[in-house]
Amino acid sequence: METVDGESTTVTARHWLVLAVATFVAASGSAFVIGVGFLLPHLTSVMGLSLPQGGVLVAMPLVGMAAALIAWGWLVDRAGEKVVLVAGSAGAAVTLTAALFVDSFALLAVLLLVTGAFTASGNSASGRLVVSWFPAHRRGLAMGVRQMSQPAGSAVAAMTMPLLAQSYGLGAAFALPLAMAVVSAVAALVVVTDPPPPEATPDAGGEAVSRAGGEAATDGSPYRGSDYLYRVHGVSVLLVLPQGMLQAFLLTWLVLGHGWSAVSAGVVVTVSQVLGAVARIVAGAVSDRVGSRMTPIRGVAISVTAGLAALAVAEALGAPGVIAVTLGVIATVLSVSDNGLAFTAVAEFAGPRWSGRALGVQNTTQFVAISASTPLVAAVIDAIGYWPVFAGAAVIAALAIPLVPTADQRRA
Repeated sequence: METVDGESTTVTARHWLVLAVATFVAASGSAFVIGVGFLLPHLTSVMGLSLPQGGVLVAMPLVGMAAALIAWGWLVDRAGEKVVLVAGSAGAAVTLTAALFVDSFALLAVLLLVTGAFTASGNSASGRLVVSWFPAHRRGLAMGVRQMSQPAGSAVAAMTMPLLAQSYGLGAAFALPLAMAVVSAVAALVVVTDPPPPEATPDAGGEAVSRAGGEAATDGSPYRGSDYLYRVHGVSVLLVLPQGMLQAFLLTWLVLGHGWSAVSAGVVVTVSQVLGAVARIVAGAVSDRVGSRMTPIRGVAISVTAGLAALAVAEALGAPGVIAVTLGVIATVLSVSDNGLAFTAVAEFAGPRWSGRALGVQNTTQFVAISASTPLVAAVIDAIGYWPVFAGAAVIAALAIPLVPTADQRRA
């Protein structure tokens, strides 16, 4: 077996199969968490909820996910990836089944919250599988594939959930993520194999050092003695706010703001999500080629700022629909392309004994930010329209540019 710096460079068909299952599990969670946002027109026009009330329901899965991510990450570090993936998917299937029979706004909100907490299991576990099974020179590409789960799940949800809700009601829309959760639980149980535990060897000073994935990492907290993870988390939060805004309200913007049908708007959202999935893979491959995660992230931050600024100007000036929609798709694609890069950087720096928790923190900060901002964005749109929100998102993305670390770092 060929190795580089003590790390196997061989990637087998089994590795790609595990990656495929991990990606599907994460995609099923995204189809639910983001898909609820695509039901916003149905919640307001058919069920009679106000836009802020609908925004609360849209935020509930995000709140549940944010609340559970670190706990799932801790369990991944202790019990392994397989048990977490199976337990989370099975739990989501149970709570989504209950949601099919609920009419109460409050009870529905609670079930969306709990289901979001269960789907959080797929985030840290599936990400750590990639870092553990794939060598560094393939890791960016592999994580890009894994991170395409979010736009892929969003695309499936955009094409199906609004149409199902329109034709058969809210329960029918929830049947899609329910079916995906069941398949996820079975696939994870049958296919996923936990990577071998990291070997601990003493360094020159007698301190335990673990080696896995070609990186050397101490057993101590990666948050001590360096601001690297704090900066990566901060950049990710700033860049995920525009992403969350576009994912939650792009379809609503097209339907309520530009008069599109839910089906036509769903096609546009699906196209943007498919392109976003491709963008994540390309960004990961580029990071492998240039040997850096931070350089592509900085480029993404600059591009997102420019794209959102152009969208805000077009919307404010009442540009023709084709121009505004094209800019909206471009901004959406750019906004999702950095996630795999930051995810990989966090796991590589944290090391195998801390990556579950560090990835939990990474996702928690992002989902807390999205959860808190979604009802606020809905209220601002309801009060003054869309272009100020687009402009504000551009400013937020611009703040991320100077925060990106100047270079990638590894703990030694």
